[in-house]
Amino acid sequence: MKIKSIKTFLKDDSGATAIEYGLIAALVSVAGITALTAMGGGLQTMFNAVATELTNAVSGTGTETTPTE
Repeated sequence: MKIKSIKTFLKDDSGATAIEYGLIAALVSVAGITALTAMGGGLQTMFNAVATELTNAVSGTGTETTPTE
């Protein structure tokens, strides 16, 4: 009876799928963090430009631009 339980336990691979999904999620997270860190300077510049334009628009000193086609 005890040997049968041990064999059943060793053959059970139901937890392996959860571990694999966990590893994939960790890898995707690391890739996302790396990409966002690499783009950080550019994103900061873009958000600062948008914030400046919004502040200027609210105060009435904004620059008017014409959309391009």
